[in-house]
Amino acid sequence: MNSPLAVPPGAASTAVSTVSTASAIAPTAAELNELNRVFHADGYIVLRGFAPPQVCDRIEQVTREQLAAAVPPVEYEAELGYPGAPASREAAGGGTVRRLRQAYGRDEVFRQWAADPAVAKVVATLLGEPPLLTLAHHNCVMTKHPRYGSQTGWHRDTRYWSFASPELVTVWLALGREDESNGVLRVIPGSHTVALEPGQLDAAEFLIESHPGSQALLRGVRPLALERGDVLFFDSRLFHSAGQNLSEAVKLSAAFAYFGAGNHPLPGTRSAEFGSIALPMPAAS
Repeated sequence: MNSPLAVPPGAASTAVSTVSTASAIAPTAAELNELNRVFHADGYIVLRGFAPPQVCDRIEQVTREQLAAAVPPVEYEAELGYPGAPASREAAGGGTVRRLRQAYGRDEVFRQWAADPAVAKVVATLLGEPPLLTLAHHNCVMTKHPRYGSQTGWHRDTRYWSFASPELVTVWLALGREDESNGVLRVIPGSHTVALEPGQLDAAEFLIESHPGSQALLRGVRPLALERGDVLFFDSRLFHSAGQNLSEAVKLSAAFAYFGAGNHPLPGTRSAEFGSIALPMPAAS
């Protein structure tokens, strides 16, 4: 039997899990309540124009400087071997960087954004408790280059994260337009609550699209077109994927992940390797 969606795509809200408000930098209590409702139903929300232009400008400037010099630690496309990636580091495009790792330690501009009180307030609302930034996962700038940027299959981030509870929130900042031409992120609304059937994942825990149980999920696919400064918040259990970059410009996105104060990485796992940062919470208004 096909795995049904716990929440049919689009059923949670008529706003397509997207909120645009005049107070984007500081949502009101009513707006936070609505964001929380939609997030738990659909597994994600998008706040349009949430990051101020000057923040995006500075993050992009530092990113491009460090990307041009391949300042370590970095992850190369050839290391993962996803579809569309160079066959090896020695092949054409083998020096293409996929991620600038450990962004929090790279520059103050990343630390300020990752711990921004406005970000912390939204994440705390979604988690239902004070958040901590994990330094082991995401904590990076994701890049998708023309020609050599790879395709990422359908997956949940929890496939390689080890926490007492799987409820984590990823905050994804678009530093430029993201659409079908440059490898837009695609999601399956409601898939964070779906129980999978045996054999529905491959050995690397990517969704097997041909599996009968995957068909209901794939009918709900939604591409999330983003503009510069838009911020996507999504549940770590949400199925998502991304295509290749068919444009002529590099796509850049900053990504950080958070867990609640009542949660913790499992000792001895990679999730516990780099520690975490408690986020300062804004004073109650």
